[in-house]
This record gives sequence, C-alpha cells and structure tokens, in this order.
Amino acid sequence: MSEQKIIAVAGATGAQGGGIARAILAEPGSGFTVRALTRDPESAAAKELAALGAEVVRADFYDEASVHSAFAGAYGAFLVTNFWAHGSADKEREEIEVLVRAAKAADLQHVVWSTLEDTRELLPLDDPRMPVLQERYNVPHFDVKGAANELFTEAGIPTTFLNTTYYFQSFISFFAPKRGEDGVLALSLPLEDGKLLSGIDSEDIGRTAFGILKRGKEFVGRTVSIAGAHLTGAQYAEKFSAALGEPVRFQSVPYDLFRTFDFPGAVEIANMFHYYGDFEAEFTGARDLDLVRELNPALKDFDTWLAANAAEFRES
Repeated sequence: MSEQKIIAVAGATGAQGGGIARAILAEPGSGFTVRALTRDPESAAAKELAALGAEVVRADFYDEASVHSAFAGAYGAFLVTNFWAHGSADKEREEIEVLVRAAKAADLQHVVWSTLEDTRELLPLDDPRMPVLQERYNVPHFDVKGAANELFTEAGIPTTFLNTTYYFQSFISFFAPKRGEDGVLALSLPLEDGKLLSGIDSEDIGRTAFGILKRGKEFVGRTVSIAGAHLTGAQYAEKFSAALGEPVRFQSVPYDLFRTFDFPGAVEIANMFHYYGDFEAEFTGARDLDLVRELNPALKDFDTWLAANAAEFRES
C-alpha cells in the first residue's frame, strides 16, 4: 500500500471530487490511492468514502494549515473550488491561492485543476452585450477560475487544466422540463434555437481527471476541455420526449428576459448561456469528445445519462 501514489482530492464529498475519488477506489490496481479532503470528516458522504477505502482528512480552505497538512506526502491532487457555496469571485480567488500555496509547498508532481474559460479573453468587459458582474467579470465563476490558471504556472506546479462544462445534473436540479398551461412539457433554457449546449455527467469530470493522472507527465501543462455531448435545445427536448414517452418541446428563453428572473445567480447564468451561444465555435469546438472518451472510456453521452436518471423527471 505504501507504494501507491496518494492523490489528494479537494471537494471529495462533492460532485467532481467524489467522481474522481470513487473512480480511483474502484480500480485498486491503478497504483493510486485517495486522500479525501473535506471540511467535515464525520459527514455521511465522508464516511461512505472511508468505507470504500479512502483516507479521509479534514481540510478547510479558510484554515490554510489544514490544507498544507492534507497535501503533505501526496504525489498529486485533484483541485476544485465551489463558487456557488458563497457566490463571491473574490472569495473563490482566495481559496485558489491557498490551494496553489499548499500544492507548491508539498511539491506535488501532478495537479489536475478543474477550471473554466476566462470569458474576458473573447468578450472584453466594455462589450455591451452583457452586464459586468462583481465589478470586473462577465461570468464570475468562469472568469475567476480561468484567470487563476496562471497562478499554477507561475508557481511552477505541474498542472493539467481541465475545462469543465454544464452538468447534465442541472436538468434535475434546475432546468427540468415543466408542464405548461396547455399540458405539454417544455424544456426552457436561455439558449438560442440551433445553438449547441455542451454537457457532461458530473461524475465524468472526475473519471476523466483520473484518466489524465494515469497518463502522467504527458498531460502536464496541457488544457483538456471536456464534455459528454454537444446538443441543441431541441435535441435535448427530443431525447427527453423519448425517455419520458410524451412530447417535450424546447422553449428558448431570451437572455435579457432570463436576467430579470428573481433568484440568486439569474444574471450570471444568463451571461453564461449567452457566452455559450455567442462563442459556440470556440467553447464547443474546444471539447473533443473523442479525446475525452480516450481518457475516460466510461464517458456517458446524454442518452445513457438520461436512461439512468429518467425516473427523476417522471411525475408521481
């Protein structure tokens, strides 16, 4: 066991971190083992990972010493931050800086950093098509991660930059088809007709990260942009129709209308979809499904994911 390479997994009880932790633990002959980082080692999710064979340790991004301790002796790490836990780009930047300092101090040999594009590289803040948020971002949870990529490079940390995308799970938690007044189910998204939405099963983010770690130094310094499917809103609706056994129509919600919706994050989500649409060639085009499948042969397309989750959408 001592010969196994320890991978410190940030956010191990969350969607992405849990995905890589379970992937590693399911392959005991891989040469890797999991050190699961969590704020609460006594949580049910943490205990579940421990039962699967993970070493569970306490680590809190706001207790930097605990992060340094959690990284000590590890070979590598999967690093992720959760903007939506607080909604502050400034706080997320602080969290990333802690991770960078701890990874540098521990002399990690390979870090997979879960990140996103900095939208400002294609859409300057003075472009009038979308409002500026938190004073200096188009899509804060994208931009702050993308801008922080340079911190890993400047620190000399051997890093693979893993650009993620929309979770298929968001259809369950947020964008599930809803029955309209006419009785027909509608899939409503702030996505223009004909535009592609790249999506992925959140578990596949971690599984792909594990594939990168297994390939090793080959991927250090590289950016890998991932997805499990590229589909239009109408195509997603068609697949929902097949899975649910009744018509589901796609309803495109204008970006500006979505920005007026009364819930936290409405403007940011509208900006995100606006970016998806206006920069489809760059965003979707960067996500090579063949490469992702090479790294993660178990990659789920939307049909496979929906077949496994269709019960979540059926009305009682």
